[in-house]
Amino acid sequence: MIRGRAWKFGDDVNTDVIMPGKYLAMRNPELIAPYIMEGIDPDFGKKARPGDIIVAGKNFGCGSSRETAPGGLKAFGIGAVIAPTFARIFLRNAVNIGLPVLECPAAAGIREGDLVAVDVASGRITDETTGAIYHAAPFPPFLQELIAAGGLVNYARKRLGLA
Repeated sequence: MIRGRAWKFGDDVNTDVIMPGKYLAMRNPELIAPYIMEGIDPDFGKKARPGDIIVAGKNFGCGSSRETAPGGLKAFGIGAVIAPTFARIFLRNAVNIGLPVLECPAAAGIREGDLVAVDVASGRITDETTGAIYHAAPFPPFLQELIAAGGLVNYARKRLGLA
């Protein structure tokens, strides 16, 4: 179960505002993490806490295919991202590193600051502040294992007996 405070963003949040280009030379997601979302909210890295959840509008992660956008979110400790739709490359990159992303248009009713619980196995999203319950498509067992392992590389190492 993932549980955290909701941070709201609108439609078409692109990778340039998730992870501004001026930090890309750092390469290491842990070094980049404090600057996530700086392009849309300069104080996000100071206000948000590990475990918090981003609730956004449609087409989250559009723009360039930079892997540092989902990598920075995960390194910061964002628990999950919920949106009606995701840019396909962002979605693949997020899943490959074990960042839970849930497609749920109805979750737009979650307000910033609400306490939200996400059950990736069932797709159940609970707004603990209001009591509202939303449903995203649950991840299939393989993707649940991949996310639990921390991403594709860790999953493959475990399967090959290298972890």
